[in-house]
Amino acid sequence: MPLAVVRSRALVGLHAPEVRVEVHLGNGLPAFHIVGLPQAAVRESADRVRAALLHCGFDFPNRRLTVNLAPADLPKDTGRFDLPIAVGILAASGQVPLEALGELAFVGELSLTGEIRPIRGALAMVLAVRADDSRRRLVIPSACKAEAALVGDGQSLAAASLVDVCAHLRGESPLQRIAHCVPAVAACAAVPDFSDVKGQLLAKRALEVAAAGWHSVLMTGPPGAGKSMLAARFPGLLPPMDDEQSLQCALVQSIAGRFDPSRWGQRPFRSPHHTASGVALVGGGGVPRPGEITLAHLGVLFLDELPEFNRAVLEVLREPLESGEITISRAGRQATFPARFQLVAAMNPCPCGYLGHHSGRCQCSADQVARYRARVSGPLLDRIDLQLEVPAAAADQMTRAGTEETSEAIRARVERARHAMHARQRKPNASLAPREVDEHCTPDERGSALLRRAMAASMLSARGLHRAMRVARTIADLAGANTVGAEHVAEALQYRRLDRVPAAA
Repeated sequence: MPLAVVRSRALVGLHAPEVRVEVHLGNGLPAFHIVGLPQAAVRESADRVRAALLHCGFDFPNRRLTVNLAPADLPKDTGRFDLPIAVGILAASGQVPLEALGELAFVGELSLTGEIRPIRGALAMVLAVRADDSRRRLVIPSACKAEAALVGDGQSLAAASLVDVCAHLRGESPLQRIAHCVPAVAACAAVPDFSDVKGQLLAKRALEVAAAGWHSVLMTGPPGAGKSMLAARFPGLLPPMDDEQSLQCALVQSIAGRFDPSRWGQRPFRSPHHTASGVALVGGGGVPRPGEITLAHLGVLFLDELPEFNRAVLEVLREPLESGEITISRAGRQATFPARFQLVAAMNPCPCGYLGHHSGRCQCSADQVARYRARVSGPLLDRIDLQLEVPAAAADQMTRAGTEETSEAIRARVERARHAMHARQRKPNASLAPREVDEHCTPDERGSALLRRAMAASMLSARGLHRAMRVARTIADLAGANTVGAEHVAEALQYRRLDRVPAAA
């Protein structure tokens, strides 16, 4: 029977389930049908595959062609099924040996000339094939070799064209096996240094605490105070990623079609504009794709001009800030993406930006200030660990000779604190569950009294209490203290005082 079965891979979130491409040559009027819930890009494969086969010198069967993509209830998108469909047609028509398909899987988009174009998510597919069947080998586009090499063990094969694939199937010229190769980590010099920022000692201290404990930060201050400069230099304070974390970031980049070997080992820094939609921020679309919070996984998400974002867009951050992941549901499909990002946000104190400025130029009324700050909801603010004011720098600080502390010096203290956390609980303090907070972050008697007074004064909610305790534990770790003391609690409470709107000018 003129039937060929070729294995391939789909893409659902970060997962790559197997798809069986069944090609049947039947009697009847010549036709080319693709079934199995294909989307437009997959239905258009018929024209690309026909042109590629003819251009490469193969015969295109003048028969009734039916291609079934199983399982039928799994949506199929993009052109990654071009190559397995073409191979299936060649095998069903006897132009390549059917038995050669046994332990191979194929993914790749075909050009009209038979060249195999790169696809997104190649790394996810290589990982899925390795996890499901250690004997099966995946044929991927040559342009995706760098992704496969991150986990390469000779199990993946690189192909540049349909002709190369057919030569391999016929035993004429084997395809290149992809060996394991991890790119070198780029130098940290690519990240601007903290020594560029003059003054702002309180803000630098707060960002050091945030980097050590993986805490979220909100900076409020007038234009030109240095909020954006501080945020841009914040990734330079974070400890380097290990191989597992680097692979997670590479997987996210691969799914989004943004993989870049030169970014291996570097923490992401994403800074979307305040006009970004909710889908752009958290992900979505007809075929769920990762958004900015997933692209910032294990890195930094910087939201400048926070109140200028649509309030409904900001509210979608509440769940991932707590859970570290986002689940996107659509009719008939659901995708979960990781979103363990570190939020750094900045805003002005009022609509004009100069409330409390020494120049006295602010003319905003108290009502205008209240409406402006109300664009950021209380529940979202309650999930931000550190909230601090960044005042305008004094003239003497700006003209002083460069004696500012470098990112390297601060990062050394951050790494020591992270080692202490890892030895105690194997996770950053910001990720501690409520029961773990009680176990590791409970302060001494004087510190507990401070927290009780803060709650009595309505400075803290129950969630805010736990967050303040986590921050205090981080401050104690930076100080090398085994016990959380009153001085650590006092500093932690100092970073949660932005709920009070200053008097307008």
